[in-house]
Amino acid sequence: MKIAKSALIDPARNEVYGTIAVALSFFVFAYSSKFGQISILAYYAVWFPLVLVDYKRVLGSYSKYLWILAFGILCFVSSFWSQAPSASLRASIQYLTHIVCALIAMRTVNVLTLTRGAIAGTAVVLLFSLADGTYLLDALDGSYSFVGAFSSKNQLGLYASLGLIFSAGYIMLWRKWGLWMMAAAFVSLLCAYCLIASQSATSVITTAAIIGLCIGYLPVSRLSPRNRKAFFIAAIIFGIIVVVGGLQFGLIDAVLGAFGKDTTLTGRTYLWQQGIEAARQNPVFGIGYQAYWVIGFSEAERLWADFGIAGRSGFHFHETFIETVVETGFVGLFCLVSILLANLFGHLNGMLSRKNDPGATLMCALSVLLLFRAFVEIDVIFPYQIGSFLMFYMAGYLTLPQAAIETSHNAMRPTSRSRKPLVRLGYGTLAGDAQKAFTRHLAVLRWQRAAASRLAGAELHIGLRLFTPFP
Repeated sequence: MKIAKSALIDPARNEVYGTIAVALSFFVFAYSSKFGQISILAYYAVWFPLVLVDYKRVLGSYSKYLWILAFGILCFVSSFWSQAPSASLRASIQYLTHIVCALIAMRTVNVLTLTRGAIAGTAVVLLFSLADGTYLLDALDGSYSFVGAFSSKNQLGLYASLGLIFSAGYIMLWRKWGLWMMAAAFVSLLCAYCLIASQSATSVITTAAIIGLCIGYLPVSRLSPRNRKAFFIAAIIFGIIVVVGGLQFGLIDAVLGAFGKDTTLTGRTYLWQQGIEAARQNPVFGIGYQAYWVIGFSEAERLWADFGIAGRSGFHFHETFIETVVETGFVGLFCLVSILLANLFGHLNGMLSRKNDPGATLMCALSVLLLFRAFVEIDVIFPYQIGSFLMFYMAGYLTLPQAAIETSHNAMRPTSRSRKPLVRLGYGTLAGDAQKAFTRHLAVLRWQRAAASRLAGAELHIGLRLFTPFP
């Protein structure tokens, strides 16, 4: 059986393959620690073979991606001065290949297909966790919470947040009625339940804020781009006033108290202090990528003991920027923040400038989510994480030429709920064929009328010239 290339690598025609590949990637990112190397190989198997189909179209020009690859390359180079060179080398190679897979996905899967794959993948991930049904003790706040098949409630909360944002985005932005709309509604309810059960304050607060912003943006999106930008600037000024007022009246303490947290964020501030002290050892280039949390390293062993981490793995400073400075210094921090801010402002500009672009709106929402979570979690600097995959996908999307963006934008336009024709004939419908014939008939009539008018005008002009006396 021969499979057309377009069914694999053309974003406008590979909906089935793209949806399966994204859903599988979500599952691998969630449970690679549980299923091991076979799951990682499956992840590579759905993306890297596409290079063999048409390497020029799949890879594109990597000179445009240097600012995206800079952080991954720095992680690889840090192996030369790392205090754990073998760990840094292995992890950096994994991270670089992970970045390449995200860029391949960006060139072969449009945002609508990514959204459908995310909805399907999140459903499988969360149903698997519900079937597992595990509750674990949180080392930071000492409470028992639902983690499912994950090792942390915050990771379960991240997938529930992403599933809710993708599902709500599909319902509100694309409005394509059918099975996917029903699937999105089901996954929204599933994600909401898992989000509440996980008791992850970070996930609940960020998800509620982002979905609220998306709902508030819907009426604004109907305005012209110029009025949209003016309204956005006014909203930013109003938001700053509200935040400053909230800080003055103790709003932060009230929100934290509602989730059973205190001002130390259940021990995170102590971790941040320790991370800042560690970053001072080598503030420019760091101590090496993933070279801090290594068994045998005295400081890591001390913090594991302080927080009761018996397994001595899966722990970090719970702050992306501090962790980045510790491992790759301020140079690495600059590279990472450049990508995060480019995603935020690049897709924000697309959302405000282009008319009716659901893809830009969704990616702007995801950029805000990853940026907010970066202050209290680590989602984007490790390989085989859904956060880093989405970050590099969105960054690569900014490098696409305007023509490709317009083509993808037209393919993803939301559809209105209209009555579908009941009788189909060939590749069209009876109603559609009749409409086309009527349109052609009108065009012919307009042409005949215009020709007759021009002929009558010419005859009148000749007659006037004949009866005009010579000077």
